Amino acid sequence: MAAAQLTLPARQHLLPCFAAGDVANKRKGFPMTYSTLEIERAGQVATVWMNRPELHNAMNEHLIADLTAAFRILNEDAGVRVIVLAGRGKSFSAGADLDWMRRAAGYSEAQNLDDARKLAAMLKGIYRSKKPVIARIHGAAMAGGTGLTAVCDIAIATDAAKFALTEVRLGLIPATIGPYVADAIGQRQARRYFLTAERIDAATAERIGLVHEVVPAEALDTRVAEVAAELVRGGPHALTAAKELLADLRQGSPLDDTLLDDTAHTIAATRVTDEAREGLAAFFDKRPPQWIKD
Repeated sequence: MAAAQLTLPARQHLLPCFAAGDVANKRKGFPMTYSTLEIERAGQVATVWMNRPELHNAMNEHLIADLTAAFRILNEDAGVRVIVLAGRGKSFSAGADLDWMRRAAGYSEAQNLDDARKLAAMLKGIYRSKKPVIARIHGAAMAGGTGLTAVCDIAIATDAAKFALTEVRLGLIPATIGPYVADAIGQRQARRYFLTAERIDAATAERIGLVHEVVPAEALDTRVAEVAAELVRGGPHALTAAKELLADLRQGSPLDDTLLDDTAHTIAATRVTDEAREGLAAFFDKRPPQWIKD
């Protein structure tokens, strides 16, 4: 489908949008339309539904563009505190769309580089989201679907969910998703699953750190909502700062005096913010802080 252009308010970025799904997304109060997504909002939680159920939410250039745009806009929306990434139909995401892969096989190296950079930018945008992101996983989460799992802050899966890094069996490698998957499961486990391409069941995914929690299918939505409710209790700026702190700690060590001094400066600066003062005042007054909505 050919892309159309939509004029967005000044504080939002101008990004490609598509005609399909226009009515549904406008009805939910979102300023942009998507051919491959539906976005639902319940209070301060926005759920981004990948909406290609007939293709198990396989990724192509349109889904990549839509996810990039949606996460950028949701990160600018002060009314959204938590983002949930989910898939319509039987699967979370079965990886790459076969038609997209077939077309990419005929691309030049330069065209493939442009394609890959767009995928990398989408993954980075989710991973570096200022808002906490929960992956709601059911069914297949293969290859790129495993990568989408890894870029989310919290991953909750059904006990029937399946994962795999199947790229080597196609003569490819899990390159753009690699940094995130290896970060989630560690280098040792990555060596095994990058190379064998074997299936990873939900129990194994939990054991190796790819997902945080495994629940029965009928409990998935309830558990996701419970975790989202816990996240909303945190201060908006504190949640963003906590994610930034984790990034700083990646290369640090308790033996690094510079890092330790940096953390002291960070907490000192945080304590004098309006948000911290409100949080402490609410705690001592035994009332909810102002950022918690009814």
